[in-house]
Amino acid sequence: MSYSHACKPAEVLNTLRSNLRKKFECLYEGISKQGNPTLLNEIYTELYITETESGEINNEHEVRQIETQSRRAEKDDTPIKCIDIFRPLPGQDKPIRTVLTKGVAGIGKTVSVQKFILDWAEGKENQDVQLIFPLPFRELNLLKGKTLSLSDFLHVFFPETKKIEISSDMYKVSFIFDGLDECRLSLDFQSDMRLCDVTESASVDVLLTNLISGNLLPSALIWITSRPAAADLIPSECVHRVTEVRGFSDPQKDEYFRKRISDQSLADRIISHLKSSRSLFIMCQIPVFCWISATVLEKMLSKAESGEIPKTLTQMYTHFLIIQTNIKHEKDYEKKVKDEEMIVKLGKLAYQQLVKGNLIFYEEDLTECGIDVAEASVYSGLCTQIFREELGLYQGKVFCFVHLSIQEHLAALYVHFSFINKNINVFDQITQPTNVDKVSLSDLHQRAVDEAFYSKNGHLDLFLRFLLGLSVESNQSLLQEIMTQRGNSSYNNEKTVDYIKEKISENLSPDKYINLFHCLNELGDVSLVNEAHPHMRQGGLRNLKLSSSQWSALVFVLMTSDEAMDEFNLRSLIGAEHDDDGYVTRKAANTADEVLQKLLPVVTATRSAELSKCGITHKGCDALASALKSNPSHLRQLDLSENKVGDSGVKLLSAVLENTHCKLETFRLWKCGVTDGCCEALASALGSNPSLLIELELSFNKLDKGVLQLSDGLKNPHCNLKILRLSYCGVTDKGCAALASALKSNPSHLRELDLSGNKLEDSGVKPLFDVLGNLNCKVEILRLMKCGVTHKSCAALALALRSNPSHLRQLYLAMNSLGDLGVKPLFDVLGKSDCKVERLWLLDCGVTDDGCAALASAMRSNPSHLRELKLSYNTLGDTGVKLLSNGLGNPHCKLEELWLYICGVTDEGCVALASALKSNPSHLRKLDLAGNELGDSGMKLLSDLKDDPHYKLETLW
Repeated sequence: MSYSHACKPAEVLNTLRSNLRKKFECLYEGISKQGNPTLLNEIYTELYITETESGEINNEHEVRQIETQSRRAEKDDTPIKCIDIFRPLPGQDKPIRTVLTKGVAGIGKTVSVQKFILDWAEGKENQDVQLIFPLPFRELNLLKGKTLSLSDFLHVFFPETKKIEISSDMYKVSFIFDGLDECRLSLDFQSDMRLCDVTESASVDVLLTNLISGNLLPSALIWITSRPAAADLIPSECVHRVTEVRGFSDPQKDEYFRKRISDQSLADRIISHLKSSRSLFIMCQIPVFCWISATVLEKMLSKAESGEIPKTLTQMYTHFLIIQTNIKHEKDYEKKVKDEEMIVKLGKLAYQQLVKGNLIFYEEDLTECGIDVAEASVYSGLCTQIFREELGLYQGKVFCFVHLSIQEHLAALYVHFSFINKNINVFDQITQPTNVDKVSLSDLHQRAVDEAFYSKNGHLDLFLRFLLGLSVESNQSLLQEIMTQRGNSSYNNEKTVDYIKEKISENLSPDKYINLFHCLNELGDVSLVNEAHPHMRQGGLRNLKLSSSQWSALVFVLMTSDEAMDEFNLRSLIGAEHDDDGYVTRKAANTADEVLQKLLPVVTATRSAELSKCGITHKGCDALASALKSNPSHLRQLDLSENKVGDSGVKLLSAVLENTHCKLETFRLWKCGVTDGCCEALASALGSNPSLLIELELSFNKLDKGVLQLSDGLKNPHCNLKILRLSYCGVTDKGCAALASALKSNPSHLRELDLSGNKLEDSGVKPLFDVLGNLNCKVEILRLMKCGVTHKSCAALALALRSNPSHLRQLYLAMNSLGDLGVKPLFDVLGKSDCKVERLWLLDCGVTDDGCAALASAMRSNPSHLRELKLSYNTLGDTGVKLLSNGLGNPHCKLEELWLYICGVTDEGCVALASALKSNPSHLRKLDLAGNELGDSGMKLLSDLKDDPHYKLETLW
């Protein structure tokens, strides 16, 4: 196709851009476009989006996924703005073509898409893209069964593009497919039908699979959004990046309400009320729930309103339903629809589609429930519609509830009123009235509990909460405003509560019993929860005999505590294993392993698990490993130090580290009775899943030969371990040589190495120092205290620092026999301008005043880096301190800490130090002179400086 006017394509592109700007510039927050729109840019609050893995499908209800999350590990993840969805993160060099974005219903996926498109249409972002085609799956479903080419397909949705040829050679194109979970097309990526020509006709599903897989328009950018349960419909080999929309962080929740509510005093009261209810505030992670809460609480907390402020989900959604009904009354519609009749019809639609697992439905689904399309549009805050009509092609309407939770609330309302008003048990599909004396409301509730309990994907969990909550008297009174209860509304929920407690006592899985505790909360029963609180405070779970229900309650309390679960500390709950004299306490009711097993749901949900000094054995490790395999996504730090874990326990946990979905980054096994026997398993873990583990603590274990095996793991070119601590592990010169060889093979990742307390001697550290001189070596912290190093090795260390001066920041050489002969070459390197050492420990290294002369010279030559210097237990004397003072008095010296404990200093040395501080008062903050023979006059000089605000000296020993 050719064009006689060069400007025509540009006009088409501008028209598309203008049309998309008009379509996406307003945010309707769930309500129909009949309402008053809000400009997206005025209310948009940045969502928390992060790069993730495709992972396994989580069968929990989506609200449960939100509730069981601890504080999101924002410090671990790199957030991605929606406008940067196709841009690689720092360190990523491969281009990104196809992005799959996951997120639970209402979390903000569609709004993110809208923001991306609007910023492009307004010329703000991604201007390298010439064409953007947003194609929601709910609209694509309307073309099911049709055959057409990609060009014709685009002309259906974007008629303005008929005047140009869509080609990746001519334009950079982006397709956005929103709502994969709503797709009713058959996406068969294994099909042999391959399309490469945009003019070749095929069914819509074939067009989509070829477009996503890169056969059609291979350079086009593809963005697909989906709820987690449907994300695996796209093969992983077709996706270059997987991201997750996590909704609002706590600060973003506050920001939303302050933007949404113009009266800031009212916004503050709304935020305060939501924070007072843990269950409501957690739900505010979902932006749609923020809108629902703002709609309700803005009205309820205003001076004109009175009544109980919603504290449970059922109360919040019932108030929201009433508000939407009243909004309908304020509109002028030709056809009047009775509220009760319409709500029951919508409830029937909600229930039927919930059972089928559908979030979207069509005209025939509404007709089946006796709903006229025009009637549905009246309740614009509950049920929305998408309408398209193209000349001669097709027309259709797609409906959905504003959010899944609204569908679940209406479904519960339908089931409740079917029973109360018509004596119909919907679960049994009964069409004739039954004898109300034979079937009670508690029977209905017990049946609902069982239906939710045996649901494989948890899709009835929130529905169950609403159904039980609707029977509470306060909610019954609310519903009287819009619906008439013809049956006996008085209800004693004692039987239902007892049945739920009985279920909880059956040792259910956490995803089952935690939802049942939420159900008890909706029913107003907190007895089990109240029983759990004292056990949290007593710190003696080791000695308490708890029932299964009490253990479940304790888990629920810990996981829904107001205190964010950034760290779980087991020792604070179980108490000490030994008394003050080191003797084992009386026989406890529970071992540490048993307590750990009961509380595993909390451990796997937290970011950091502090399990040190608890008496855990390999049995506890076995249970922990099993839990991490099934739910590995939250835990980042695991500390098992000073437990009787042994090799068998470490092997069990090492197997978990090999799981590609394991997110553990820090693994601490300080003094755990570990030997060479488990090092092969650890090395294997480092090599098989190398991208996440960055810290491994193995100090105070017997690992002489095991270090050789660990070194093999470190050699893996993909190993990303940054911190390795092996102090007091019996490492010899052979082990040190093996580590040096590993660093030489894979030098770019390790940042901290601790080998203190090992018999390395000069022969061991020399190969290590040789590797330090490699420009690719990035070690920043090196600990070699008490390693038998002498002055013979210092020249090699100095040479390494001279060859590769820009990385090492901290050097710990205390308790080695270096002497003046050893420290002088080190001090000479410190004097070089490119040496970056900031912390230097030389305690008990045999340094005298002779060495201080070289150090003072270094401090004057390169004063800008050294911040902390420890020279305690050296015989410096006043002569040495005077020499140091010459360097300290240099106006450019930045030293902040100087430790001179037991260094033979007298008043004479204090005078020199005081004089140096007067010359350079702006940096030194800590000065340790304890253990020296100081007189009153010397200390008074320094004390006067400490008390003078002109000086920075804060601590003086």
